[in-house]
Amino acid sequence: MKLNISKRLHELREKQHMSRSELAQCMNVTRASVNAWETGISVPTTDKIIELAKIFHTTSDDILGISGKEYVSIEKYNMEEKKLIYKLLNYYDSVHNARGNKTE
Repeated sequence: MKLNISKRLHELREKQHMSRSELAQCMNVTRASVNAWETGISVPTTDKIIELAKIFHTTSDDILGISGKEYVSIEKYNMEEKKLIYKLLNYYDSVHNARGNKTE
């Protein structure tokens, strides 16, 4: 499982265009820690996996290699704002479906 976590962390970090140093600073850990996670020398603690999931807008399952779904937390928004977000997502789903692209 270390290999899956290390590979996934590297992919997520690269996707966000973050350096190892930037991620380390964001998480209040050393660059060496991030390097060790990405090379499979060690694995992040449970607390750090949760923090990584929040930073990368994904789930802990995704980081662990169980699932590959992305998410964005909307819990801080009021109901009207949530309705607007859902409308926007529905619009983009319809655009992708019209183009013949699969959406999940």
